[in-house]
Amino acid sequence: MGEALARVLVVDDNEVIRQLIAVNLQLEGFEVHTAVDGRDCLERAAEVRPDVITLDVMMPRLDGWMTTTRLRESEETRGAKVVLITARAQSEDLRRGEEVGADAYLTKPFDPTELIGTVRELAGLA
Repeated sequence: MGEALARVLVVDDNEVIRQLIAVNLQLEGFEVHTAVDGRDCLERAAEVRPDVITLDVMMPRLDGWMTTTRLRESEETRGAKVVLITARAQSEDLRRGEEVGADAYLTKPFDPTELIGTVRELAGLA
């Protein structure tokens, strides 16, 4: 097992989805860390310094919009690429994703191959 391709933080309050994303990325050679919600994400991101963060939008305590805003405000996490993942796919949601500084936007249900491609691209591996 060589060097990991990149470090990814997977954030989702749904354990099944969180594990699905994590396993798919691990199988591709990424170093994967997980968080259960936005607050957990901010703590873990400062700790593990991920290259890419996959972030669910609808979560308790701190949603994906606010979490992305906070990630962008912090010197430590500003450089991480953010992929928002949500069932909400209206144009206003996409626009809001851009406004808060998301780098990519995937809608649920997503294709794992598309997710992996997006993460690879954002990590500069495409």
